[in-house]
Amino acid sequence: MAKQDQHSAPENPKTDPEPGSNTVKDPDNWTTGDEAMTGAQASYLKTLSEEAGEEFDPSLSKAEASKRIDALQNKTGRGKDH
Repeated sequence: MAKQDQHSAPENPKTDPEPGSNTVKDPDNWTTGDEAMTGAQASYLKTLSEEAGEEFDPSLSKAEASKRIDALQNKTGRGKDH
């Protein structure tokens, strides 16, 4: 088995403490953003909506749900580092 040059080996994003900006994408640019939100998004969004005293919209897409989660996290302070 030949030893790979460390400089040519790809970085492992799972072990890199700062995997890079390409791991954070704007929801408007998601290729699956128009799909229905995931079950995890729906559950968390319902919790955030209740805490913020706002209506939960179950018809949001993945991208819309992500944006709504960010907005409600900002409003409630939940999920954000202080």
